[in-house]
Order: sequence, then structure tokens, then C-alpha cells
Amino acid sequence: MATLQFTFIDSTSLIRPSLHSSRTFPRNRSLLIKASSSSSSSDDISRSRRRFLAETAAISLSLPHFPARAEDTLSEWERVYLPIDPGVVLLDIAFVPDDPNHGFLLGTRQTILETKDGGNTWAPRSIPSAEDEDFNYRFNSISFKGKEGWIVGKPAILLYTANAGESWERIPLSAELPGDMVYIKATGEKSAEMVTDEGAIYVTANRGYNWRAAVQETVSATLNRTVSSGISGASYYTGTFNTVNRSPDGRYVAVSSRGNFYLTWEPGQPFWQPHNRAVARRIQNMGWRADGGLWLLVRGGGLYLSKGTGVSNSENVIPC
Repeated sequence: MATLQFTFIDSTSLIRPSLHSSRTFPRNRSLLIKASSSSSSSDDISRSRRRFLAETAAISLSLPHFPARAEDTLSEWERVYLPIDPGVVLLDIAFVPDDPNHGFLLGTRQTILETKDGGNTWAPRSIPSAEDEDFNYRFNSISFKGKEGWIVGKPAILLYTANAGESWERIPLSAELPGDMVYIKATGEKSAEMVTDEGAIYVTANRGYNWRAAVQETVSATLNRTVSSGISGASYYTGTFNTVNRSPDGRYVAVSSRGNFYLTWEPGQPFWQPHNRAVARRIQNMGWRADGGLWLLVRGGGLYLSKGTGVSNSENVIPC
């Protein structure tokens, strides 16, 4: 069975590699671009626009580089049309690990699409528990572990499935939750981690009925105590993250909304740790490589890698 990779090319488009390059398509239609390969895998094939670069960079940057062989060819990409309005912004995608043909695509304007043929065709999916109020939800993140899946969105909404998305249950959330939920990760049986754009991290082990705070305070509260410690730009912090990425071992790296500094957190730490950026240009995104080091994208173009593992500094980054 082919392993599928997807990435977004604009607000309503996704692409995939294909062996068929001679197809033509009509214009003015929403589309998705889908990637495929001939290798077999049943590992986690969840992909999202926010994590696509993190995953591909982690793979390509951690592997040794060998001279290209004549028989090596690049995958081609084919467009897959989507039944959505042009104004919808696609935000996340995930496939059921036990069934690589079954996946879900999330977006703004309460958009949930479902595929059961590996992403060749997509259909709108209605979830009654998410349609009983006068809210136009923005579904931000989706994650599966086995047949268990989670969806979070804005305004605050949490959906859970135990049967690979055949049915979804809405889990109540506290109205005092700090910030908007921007990321969720399925970590085990009935277990997940949830992150808000204000830096709150919550952990559940009972299907989301109870959540334990993993961080003792929001990022704003942390910065109020650390502005005098030399974090450039902390006084201009608007209280939210621009991006947040998680490593396989549970460490997080987040970029401030202005991109003038970044923060890290790892299990066991009571607070987020702010860091000055290691380059002159403002940061667009950061993430973890497969070897434990960091990659960093800057505004205006530019990719940097940290030397070794862990947090980088000005003496510890190299441009690519």
C-alpha cells in the first residue's frame, strides 16, 4: 500500500506525488495536491501545513547526503479537487494509522472533509455535535493514535473519536481556558496533549474529561518576570504564539507573534523558557530535526540549523 504525503499550495489546495503527469484540469476550482510513493508504511502519516516543513526538513537534514544517481527521479505531483469555497483556509490533515486510505482535512468556516480512498476524493463531513450552536468554527488541529482521534478548534471546541472517525463526541471544555487551542497531539490510549496560543499545555489520560496543566503560567506571565533578563523584544509581546511545534519526545518550540524571539519547553519544566533569536532577521518558524537539533526559518527567506542538539545561539547556528 502506498504511503501518502500531502502539502498545501494555497488557501484551498493540496498536492500529492503521482505517476500520472499527463492529466489536465479545469480552472477556478478548489484543489488539493497529493503525494504518493511506492514504499509501504503504516506509521503515522498525519500531515499539516504547519508541520509539513518540520517533518520534511527533519528527514532531509538529518540524513547523510549522497551523490544523486541517474536512476533516482523526483516524484511528480497531481492535483486533487476539493468541494470547498475559495475563501476557506486549510489548516491541518491527518490519516488513521490503521487505515492509510481514511483521512480528514480541516479548515476555516467549519470545514471538515473526509476521504476513504487515500485522498483521491474528498467529501464534506458533518459532525452534529459541532453544529448545534451559532458558531462558525475554525478547526485548527487533528491527531490520531490508533483508532483514537482528536480535533480542536476556535471558538473553544474539542472533538474525540474512538472508532477512527466514524463518530465524534464533543468533550466539554472550561470557559476559563487561557487562549485559543491551536494544537493537539494524540499520545496514547485515551491520552492527548493540548496547547493554546498563550502557551498553556494540558494533558489528559481519560478521554479529555479531566486535564492537568503541564505549565504553571502563561507565556505573558513568564515574560513579565523575565523582561529584565535580556530577552530582546519581550516587552512587545502580544500574548500569543505565531507557530508551535512538538518533537517526538514531547519538547516544544514556539515563535513569538512578532518573530523577535522564541521559547522552548520540555516535560518537567514549570515555565516556558524564552530565548533571544540567533539571527538578525525575525523568525518565521522553528521546529525539531530528527537528530534533536533545531531548524529555523527567517522572514525574507533563509534557513538555519543549530549545531548538535537542543537550543541554539548565535555561535551555534549555520546557514543553509
